[in-house]
Amino acid sequence: MTTQDTFISHLIELRERLMRALVAVLLPFLAVFIWPGPGAIYDLLALPLMRALPEGARMIATGVITPFMVPMKVSALAAFMVALPYVLYQAWAFVAPGLYEHEKRLALPIVVASTVLFYLGVAFCYFFVFGKVFAFINEFAPKSITPAPDIEAYFSFVITMFLAFGVTFEIPVVVILLVRFGVVSVEKLRQARPYVIVGAFIVAAVVTPPDVLSQFMLAVPMCLLFEAGLFLARFVGKRAEGASDYKPPSDEEMERELDRPDR
Repeated sequence: MTTQDTFISHLIELRERLMRALVAVLLPFLAVFIWPGPGAIYDLLALPLMRALPEGARMIATGVITPFMVPMKVSALAAFMVALPYVLYQAWAFVAPGLYEHEKRLALPIVVASTVLFYLGVAFCYFFVFGKVFAFINEFAPKSITPAPDIEAYFSFVITMFLAFGVTFEIPVVVILLVRFGVVSVEKLRQARPYVIVGAFIVAAVVTPPDVLSQFMLAVPMCLLFEAGLFLARFVGKRAEGASDYKPPSDEEMERELDRPDR
């Protein structure tokens, strides 16, 4: 098989994987569109804010098609969250044939752990952070005004916060990978702890609303997750130092890779 044929076969497989991922997102999107409907999905997303607002307060839509488009975007977001494990599996299945066995043993747990941690970050944001932050903001709002948040602005805020907390919860995976691949040692990371703490509060100040509570509720988990990553990386580092699966591939492994039909 020539290099051009191999390249074309990879493109065909990539297209098939992307189509499967797209279908995996489209099916739950159609399901939630039929029942319970985009409006109900948005109401569920807006529930933490509505609980914090004064009784009788409602959200507003300033655009002509905003009442239609924003719930549709929320439904698409919910569908993507449901299909995320399968989408990541398709990405894994595409790159797995080009990996050695020891790389496969490391990559699959990393993909699973990253998915679970991202879900935990989003859940922590929705069930804990939103309620505290919205109640805190509402208490400081002047009593002479009637809050009426815009639904599109709220959706943008939710997306930003979900991404911030979802990515933040990936810190243990990042720390473990840095140690596992020898980029930095656990001792160096411990020495960098003061800079990490300062950086966590700077990042929290940038990505969260300009209130102390939300910044604090993002920065503290970042620091705690960094410490959790350091704790786990100690064991990973010890295994990496004496493990045999990280030595260079043997001649037999190289011959098997070269004899593969897709090479």
